[in-house]
Amino acid sequence: MTSSSDSDFKQNYETHLKHLKLKGLQPKTIEAYSRAIRRIGAYFDHHIDDLSEQQLTDYFTDLLDSHSWSAVKLDLYGLKFYYTHVLHKPWENIDLIKPPKTQRLPDIVTIEEAKRLIIETFTLSYRVFYFTLYSLGLRLGEGLRLQVGDIDACRQRVHIRDSKGNKDRFVPLPDATLNLLRRFWQVHRNPVLLFPNRQGGLKSAHSATTPLDRGGVQTTLSKVVADCGIKKRSPRAACATATPPI
Repeated sequence: MTSSSDSDFKQNYETHLKHLKLKGLQPKTIEAYSRAIRRIGAYFDHHIDDLSEQQLTDYFTDLLDSHSWSAVKLDLYGLKFYYTHVLHKPWENIDLIKPPKTQRLPDIVTIEEAKRLIIETFTLSYRVFYFTLYSLGLRLGEGLRLQVGDIDACRQRVHIRDSKGNKDRFVPLPDATLNLLRRFWQVHRNPVLLFPNRQGGLKSAHSATTPLDRGGVQTTLSKVVADCGIKKRSPRAACATATPPI
C-alpha cells in the first residue's frame, strides 16, 4: 500500500469516527462500525472506496467462515455507513447479503436458580448487583449506569437511563430490592454511584467516580454459573422475588 492511500484511509477513518459520534450512536455501535472499517480496510489493503460486488462477495464469504452472522451484519452496516456519510456514495449492494431471520427466546433462570446464584456469590458488591439486575429485569449496562438519584423510593420505581435505542424508562422497585440497596449504600456511601468500582477497596468506594468493571462482573457471574451447574447461554432472570440471602 502506498503512503498516499494509507494517508487517505486514515483521514477517511477519522471522518468516519466523527460522523458516528455526531449521529448519536451508542458506544457499542460506534465501536462495531469502526471495527468493521478497520477489518475491511486490512482485508483490502486499505483500498475500500470503490469496492465491487465481487470483492464484497469474497470478503463477506471469508468473514462468515470465521465469524457469526451478527459480525457479518455489523460489518455490512458499518460499511454502508462509511459509504453514505464519508464517501457520499450511494450504497447499491445492500441486497447482496441477506442474513437468516432468527427469533430466539432469552434464557431465563428460575427463582430457585437465581437464589443459588445469589448465595454462591461471595463478593458483596457483585451479590447486590446481581440481585438488583434480576429483580428489576435490567441489562448489564443499565445496572452499571444506575445512580443514587435514579432510585425513587417514594414512588417505588427506578429511572433507567440511556437504555436500548437511547430511550429512558421506569421500572417498578420491589421492597426487597429497595431495602437491600439502602443497606448496601450504608456500606459504601458514594454520593453518586449505586455500584462504585472496587478499586482501592471499601475505603475508596465513597470517592469512586466509575462503576463496577463490566469485565469483572461478567467473569464472576460466569464462574458462579459454572459452580452452580446452570446450563444457560446468558443467565438473566425476569424477576427474583425472594428475600435476598444477605
